[in-house]
Amino acid sequence: MDFLTLLDPGPDAGLAALFVASFLAATILPGGSEAVFAGLVSLHPGQANAALVLATVGNTLGGMSTYLLARLFPQAGAPERLAWLQRHGAPALILAWAPLVGDALCAAAGWLRLGWLPCLGWMALGKALRYSVILALLN
Repeated sequence: MDFLTLLDPGPDAGLAALFVASFLAATILPGGSEAVFAGLVSLHPGQANAALVLATVGNTLGGMSTYLLARLFPQAGAPERLAWLQRHGAPALILAWAPLVGDALCAAAGWLRLGWLPCLGWMALGKALRYSVILALLN
């Protein structure tokens, strides 16, 4: 075994890093996971399905953590700009993947006390579709 082999953590470490990057990217912390996802799939095409699942789960859990944190804040009357989300409800979270507005949607859904299970489902669907499009573009 040579020295470089000892330094290479292997593809499983890449999947773990993708999960962490996907989770953190969906929280209020700045960052994105698309480049990590694309890089991992490009380096290890045989792990595309695992990467798709882990990125989706990590990103969805990150979005749900933002949702849950926002539920801790007391409601004092919904601002006008949340009327759109109140009108469309949980299905609007299919856009939770979108840069800039995605985190705000997750937080607003939690603050509005929208049902967690429908929010989880719509959020996961949108995030899975986003990673699926990236995967399709790589192939």
